[in-house]
Amino acid sequence: MTLSHPQRQRERLSAGTGTAAGPSGGTPSPGTTSFGGRFVRLCRRLGPADREVLWLYLLTRVGIWTTAYCVRWLFADDRQNRAPASFFAPWQRWDWWHYLHIAQDGYFPGGSGPWISEWDNREAFFPGFPYLLRAVHTIVPSWPAAGALISFVAGGVAVLALARIARLHLPQRSEGQLPQNNAGQPQQNNSGQPPQEKAGQRAALFFLLSPCAVFLAAGYTEALFLALALPAWLAAQRLNWPLAAALTCLATTVRVSGLFLAAALAVHFLVTARTPAQWRRLPWLALPALPPLLHSWYLHTRTGDWMAWKHAEERGWYREFHAPWEAWRNTWHAAFGHSQSTGYALMSQAELLTMLIGIGLCAVLIRQRRWPEAVYIALTLWALGTSYWYTSIPRATLLWWPLWTGLAVWSLRRRHVTTAYLTVAAPLMTVFAVTFLSGRWAG
Repeated sequence: MTLSHPQRQRERLSAGTGTAAGPSGGTPSPGTTSFGGRFVRLCRRLGPADREVLWLYLLTRVGIWTTAYCVRWLFADDRQNRAPASFFAPWQRWDWWHYLHIAQDGYFPGGSGPWISEWDNREAFFPGFPYLLRAVHTIVPSWPAAGALISFVAGGVAVLALARIARLHLPQRSEGQLPQNNAGQPQQNNSGQPPQEKAGQRAALFFLLSPCAVFLAAGYTEALFLALALPAWLAAQRLNWPLAAALTCLATTVRVSGLFLAAALAVHFLVTARTPAQWRRLPWLALPALPPLLHSWYLHTRTGDWMAWKHAEERGWYREFHAPWEAWRNTWHAAFGHSQSTGYALMSQAELLTMLIGIGLCAVLIRQRRWPEAVYIALTLWALGTSYWYTSIPRATLLWWPLWTGLAVWSLRRRHVTTAYLTVAAPLMTVFAVTFLSGRWAG
């Protein structure tokens, strides 16, 4: 069909320059040049499946912030208070203070460090999140608001990437196990969605309603790490090794878990590289080691200790090396030996259960010969399971993307999996959120 001149002009305005045409033809609609207009256009570029995932993400953010609002009123530090705590007070807990102090004062303010008494061992935390927090604070005056904004944006990126990983995972691993139509293709569900789209939505749903999902909204590193690590894994699945290495390099500035991801990428490279052109990309895989080396070098210049961050973890969180069975025994004693208060005993029970889930997940990945993901989970379990006792393993499940994609595929084959998961996970998510937001658990 031949377009008239005004029609061609509108096509150029909307497609070429990115400025939407107004109803009269050449005049942009009000607000289309604003940030909101650009955001709307960005959402329109996403596919329907991605928009559904983002909508689910926004709804769960409303739920978690509603929970935080209620906690301010119900769990005041002083029961005689007549006014709730400040708006961001429930989120200013535990590790947040370490990130904040690094962002405000650096690692060794005023020459202080591990050589003084009552040192906070802040060098245990990698610099990616605190320094980004400092950068965002130049625009957002409130420190906790800046942290919440980072986690909000990063969480949206992470959940989109997770859904796309689930869509890639389904046809590679499980289409043959799904019900098929007369044409031999995976049968669509009752809503008319292809199974790939449904798998992406299920993975996002299970992830966002997982027991420790509150940490995706807190000023913590989980959301930011996943916003880098999951797109890195997507890039690796598409054999884009420079992009995968660069994103993993950024992830290692946030958490030491980035090194476990780098190991998984190396294994994935070894099992997929076939041509000389692909092998020439091998040097890229050394890039993720650079941030931890630079961080260790910086700490060494100030403390004389190349492993200062690890020794800070040992001093502050009892993460000195113990045999796996010793760590299990110590955690079991904390959980059931009546040596801890009931709240901490319950969290130790959660640590034990999560360790068993992680071991089972690793076994499933090995059975399916998914060696890269198995290496990632195994290294994570080894790092968390060889300290004095287990710490933060439930929170680490947020970083186990094979768990969420595997549950999503399983739920497509077994109709009752989704109902069973939600009836258990949703109440636990509420309990964990209230516990964290009221300051009753370190996490």
